Amino acid sequence: MRVLALLLAGLAAPVAAQEVRPCDWIARADAIVEPWEAHSRTFANGAVRLALLDVIEPAAGAFHLLILSPPYDEVGGRQCRTLGLGQGMGFAQADFTSLTAGYDPAVGLIFGMEVGVMGTGGNVVPRSLGFTLNQATGAIATALQ
Repeated sequence: MRVLALLLAGLAAPVAAQEVRPCDWIARADAIVEPWEAHSRTFANGAVRLALLDVIEPAAGAFHLLILSPPYDEVGGRQCRTLGLGQGMGFAQADFTSLTAGYDPAVGLIFGMEVGVMGTGGNVVPRSLGFTLNQATGAIATALQ
C-alpha cells in the first residue's frame, strides 16, 4: 500500500520525469548486472521479469530497469520495456535489494525501489521509485519521490 500511495502522490507532483520505452540498445544482455540471479526477479508465476541494467555510461545515469511482461505478441513473446530517468538517461544508483512488489486487482502489479539521481554539484540524491504494471494492457505508470 505504501508504494500505491507513493504512486498516487507522485503522479500528482513528480520530482522528475521517468521514461518507459521499448527495448533498444539499453536492454543488451551484457548490461544485466552480475550476478544475474541477484539482480533479476520474476513475478506473476514467471510471466513478468525485472532485471537491473548497468550500461556503464553515462556514469551519472547508467542504471535502468528491464521489464519483460505480458501482453504477449503473436508469436508468444513478452513486451520488452526499459525504465530510466528520461531521454536515454538512467539512475545514478539503484538498489535492487530494496525492490518490493505487491498486487492490487484494480491497478495490477505494484513495485517500489530505492534509486539515486544526480543532483546539483555532482551529489547523488536518494529517491523512491514506484511503478505499476497492468499485464492485460501492458501499461506502466511511474512515480519518483
